[in-house]
Amino acid sequence: MNLSIIAAFAYGILAIVGGIIGYIQARSRVSLLSGSISGLLLIFAAYFQLQGQTWGSILAVLVTGVLVVVFAFRLAKTRKFMPAGLMTILGVLALAVMVKQMVGN
Repeated sequence: MNLSIIAAFAYGILAIVGGIIGYIQARSRVSLLSGSISGLLLIFAAYFQLQGQTWGSILAVLVTGVLVVVFAFRLAKTRKFMPAGLMTILGVLALAVMVKQMVGN
């Protein structure tokens, strides 16, 4: 198992947990739905990477890239580190690991 798979899986779990927390704290169904969908897509991408499917890497990079952009805009708008700043930083780190793995292979 390589770091790209671990990064996709971990960021997927964080997205799901973040969506659940957003729902609990603010009753935001959008947070729950978007966190669950993006998190599951990242977990599926990690699984397919583990199975040797190269499109799993592409899916993980695309979903992570979209999440980074969304959270960066949210951070710029709200100026609040939690959760947008944290998810932006972790997303950029995960994206860097994923892209490095893709380019290195």
